Order: sequence, then structure tokens, then C-alpha cells
Amino acid sequence: MTQHVGGTVIPTGFDVPVEPLRRAAHYTGEPGCIAEARAFAAQFLEQLRNEWCAGIDERTEGAVLLVVSELVTNADRHSNGPYILELEGTAAAMTVLVYDSSAALPRRFPRDPERIGRHGLEIVHALTQQVAVERVPVGKRVRATLELAG
Repeated sequence: MTQHVGGTVIPTGFDVPVEPLRRAAHYTGEPGCIAEARAFAAQFLEQLRNEWCAGIDERTEGAVLLVVSELVTNADRHSNGPYILELEGTAAAMTVLVYDSSAALPRRFPRDPERIGRHGLEIVHALTQQVAVERVPVGKRVRATLELAG
């Protein structure tokens, strides 16, 4: 907190960010984009730890990186153009948003351990508190929210 006394700025403790941390990255779908998206998310988590004092343990970090991988992989496979990864977070929660150019909404298939593939959205639902999909003017947006603190 900062106190203003007679035009003088006096620091009174730790300043807490007011707005969530937000970062976005654009991917073309070239080989290596999914790994780049994971690295981008790992940097974002480190920034949340430093700027928001977020208590993100290894398990939570792994869940975030898996959600990013699954959503970016879906955008990479099912859209006919570039896609955007947007991350937003505070000390308590983080939202992963992926925009792509396909208007086709993803399907969540029933659990079937014998099915090969098509488990991505099932995994995302298992790791997150909320998943939403909506059409946007240029395609769709998938939003997944994860709690970061117990």
C-alpha cells in the first residue's frame, strides 16, 4: 500500500496488484508450437509466483501445463488457421483461453478407457473447475479455469 501525504509518497507495505496478470501469444500451427505454448505457460506461472506470490506447487503446475497442451493441441488439429493462447491469473486462480478459427465446437465424449484418442476435453474437465466454449466472430474460444491455491 502506498500513502500520499502532502504530495510525498510513503510506502506503507507491500503493494498488491489490482488487475489480474494477463499475457497472450499467437501461434501459426508450425511444428513446435505446442511446446512453445507450454514454455509460455511455464513463464506465466513463474511470473504469477513472483508478482502475485501465488503458491503454485508442482502438481498444479503440471495440471496447468497439461490443460494448455490439450487445448492448444485441439486448436492446432481442428482449426484451419492460427490460434491464440491467452492466460490470465491471480494468486487464487488462473484461466486458460484458446481462440481458433474453427466454428466447430469441441465434443466431450463419454468416458471410455478402451477408446484410443479423443480424451483431451475429458482431461481438461477433470483438471479444471470450469470449462466454457463459445463462438466468437472469427471462430471459437475455449476457456478453462483452474484454482491455484488450496
